[in-house]
Amino acid sequence: MQGFEIAIAGCGPAGLAAALLLARAGHHVTLFDRFPEPRPLGSGLMLQPSGMAVLAQLGLAEAVVARGAPIERLLGHSATGRTVLDARYADLPGPTSLGLGIHRASLFDVLYEAVRAAGVTIHPDHAVTGSHPTAAGRMLHFERQGDLGPFDLVIDALGLHTTLAPECGRMLPYGALWASLPWPEHGPFDRRRLEQRYRAAREMVGVLPTGQRAGQGEELSLFWSLRTDAHARWLDRGLEAWRDEVVALWPDCAELVAQITDPGQLTMARYAHRALPAPAQDRLVHIGDAWHTASPQLGQGANMALLDAMAVARAVELTRDPRAVPDMAIHLRRWHVELYQAATAFFTPLYQSDAEGPALLRDLAFAPASQFWPGKQVQALIMSGLLGNPLGMLGLDRVDYAELLATA
Repeated sequence: MQGFEIAIAGCGPAGLAAALLLARAGHHVTLFDRFPEPRPLGSGLMLQPSGMAVLAQLGLAEAVVARGAPIERLLGHSATGRTVLDARYADLPGPTSLGLGIHRASLFDVLYEAVRAAGVTIHPDHAVTGSHPTAAGRMLHFERQGDLGPFDLVIDALGLHTTLAPECGRMLPYGALWASLPWPEHGPFDRRRLEQRYRAAREMVGVLPTGQRAGQGEELSLFWSLRTDAHARWLDRGLEAWRDEVVALWPDCAELVAQITDPGQLTMARYAHRALPAPAQDRLVHIGDAWHTASPQLGQGANMALLDAMAVARAVELTRDPRAVPDMAIHLRRWHVELYQAATAFFTPLYQSDAEGPALLRDLAFAPASQFWPGKQVQALIMSGLLGNPLGMLGLDRVDYAELLATA
């Protein structure tokens, strides 16, 4: 098969993974990024077994594990000490599975270096403003460079604020403040747990181990749930008042918040719930956050993006026709995306909401039910990103973490 001319807009996990998969399959791939130098945005994330299957297909699983922190369990307690979340990867059937806490910069570095080694053409400082189809392919428009193309296929991996699709969906009322901090060597936190504390669903503080960035010591991500319309008021109140709130909810965090002496150490992340009505168009396919976004409660964002990238590569392999690729790629992913969109919409109010009812439902019904069969197995499937069998649709295998950790 003669290689296609493929343009990818966006250098996040979706764009980088798609570029690497397609370049290795023999296609000429050009990556465009709006920043003068491609870079990651944000703090920590969770790589689930679903996303790790794609990284294993790329031969990058060992490199990622070497920089991340293996997570065995997600544990959450209410302000009164009640266990309201206890999800364990050991409850998954099949090979040994884990989560992986990792800094976004570490995941970016592994993917970016692999993309460069594969000979992918990268054009930084190219802000995409739109596109249009022609008989010969699809053209891309840029803020300063005019039009480029035609391309056999354009992949939109520009994220939530993509310029290649109309706005849709809604911003969620709650976001979160994130900070990356050194791991407290003699602190009370478990290196193999993501831990959270809740006051109803109005307040939440969490600690996620994130391994080691290049040139850094061991780290964690501290996050604090906050209404987006309260961010200005939070700034006005000052850090001391916020530190007191965090410590009142989770005293063990006193040493962590004491390290935050400037609001600039905390990044405000805002979340949206959206899905494009038409993610497949003429020689244009939207993937990752450019297609679908949700709250991070199920920790699926980067993992869904990696699966989307894999779907595009599989669609190119199966159809051998760039005009048919968008529809095929979306077909391979639609069921899993819609399933998790619905699950996230249901579970988010249980953990981020002003109402008392959702938190009571979480504490009195879902938390107890999740500790018995089949609740704990279903909970593990949801958490791992494996509910709905997304790997089977893409011809991917589960990663055996016992083997992976032995060699990484």
